[in-house]
Amino acid sequence: MAFELHTDLFAPIAAPAALSRASFAIREETAADVGAREALLDAAFGPARFLKTCERLREGHVPAEGLALVAKDDEGELLATIRLWPVFAGGRRPALLLGPLAVAEHARSLGLGAQMMRASLDRASALGHAAVLLVGDEPYYRRFGFQRRFTEGLSLPGPVERARFLGLELVAGALDGAKGRVSAAPAEASLALPRAA
Repeated sequence: MAFELHTDLFAPIAAPAALSRASFAIREETAADVGAREALLDAAFGPARFLKTCERLREGHVPAEGLALVAKDDEGELLATIRLWPVFAGGRRPALLLGPLAVAEHARSLGLGAQMMRASLDRASALGHAAVLLVGDEPYYRRFGFQRRFTEGLSLPGPVERARFLGLELVAGALDGAKGRVSAAPAEASLALPRAA
């Protein structure tokens, strides 16, 4: 599946008129967003979010540079959050771990989840990252190009439903032959594979 790059990543995005007259903008997260982000994640997932296997790869680490995004409305209310984390996909193969993605309940009819996915993947590709992993519902994430076949040789540091462990290549072949356990990578690690000239 080809990956389409959108160049207007951080321009304000108007919500479809049929759904709402509200508009929102997707921007990089700032320190001022932390409280609202945590409240949104608590509302969306509850305290069980800290028990998830993917949390083992996030705790004590920071998201990849430029890949912690929020969506805010015209009044500055935080409506959605998404973050991508540097990981190694078996051995020292660079990749990103996507999640969590959360949208405020009252904003879920705006298509924000899909907009946040596209913005984060476009941004990751533009920054030179080669692959993205996640744990989530395959029917939802399939439309963004995520597939189970990319994670068949990989494991996570804890239990996970295999059908929900998905991968996406932003660069063709980035996950070819990937085997072993996914591990957290330092934020300063160079995670982008060289692109062909």
